[in-house]
Amino acid sequence: MYDPRQRPLALRLLAAGFTIAEVNRQTGIPTSTLGNWKKHPEKAANHTPPLCPRCHDQAIDPAAYSYLFGLYLGDGHPARQRNGVHRLEIACSDTWPGLIDAAAEAVGAVLTSRVGRRQKPGCTMVGSYSTHWPCLFPQHGPGMKHTRKIELAGWQREIVDERTEEFVRGLIHSDGCRVTNRVRKRLGGGDRWYEYPRYNFANVSLDIQGLFTDALDRLGIAWRQMNEKNISVAKREAVARLDEFVGPKY
Repeated sequence: MYDPRQRPLALRLLAAGFTIAEVNRQTGIPTSTLGNWKKHPEKAANHTPPLCPRCHDQAIDPAAYSYLFGLYLGDGHPARQRNGVHRLEIACSDTWPGLIDAAAEAVGAVLTSRVGRRQKPGCTMVGSYSTHWPCLFPQHGPGMKHTRKIELAGWQREIVDERTEEFVRGLIHSDGCRVTNRVRKRLGGGDRWYEYPRYNFANVSLDIQGLFTDALDRLGIAWRQMNEKNISVAKREAVARLDEFVGPKY
């Protein structure tokens, strides 16, 4: 990891003829990176890595982050690569191409780096490389999320409280859905079917369930625990409220 603000200085020193070892001593940038820049100066000059909002006191897009955080808690993880770099990946079903585009847009808005899409059977992995994804998602850790404690940092709590609708939207886009529920009522003249829309959210992590229901409470949206991992929003006014900013996946 190195400070991206040292990049212009390093490029100037390399162009002036300084050795890679000397530029490394002055900037702290790895010699392997400097060697690549010296070999391909035109590529190095045309690409400026993003600054981490947490490490460099940069503004963060609260709406994009809150939505992306919801996606991450359901279907995301930053996988460690070589040299301390992490690839954030959000698994998006190919059934909903609009969700794939929304995830890619959020990734780019939170940390303005290159966003890629990797195809897997039935889904698209939306991802981006950076050394700073663990800074933005401190919940990252070994094992499945439901096997460890998930709690928000203070700065995350402020964003989620401010942009609760986007957070709920991200959670539902990852681990929820809007469905039509059909209920049969037996009558003397025959069975009668009733249909009504509802939202379902399913996650085995009690901590993530709590983040979801706390967010619904802040928005005044009624919910009900169906079983140990499923939460339902079925009251007409509650569904209508979610429809205002979530709606069906697309």
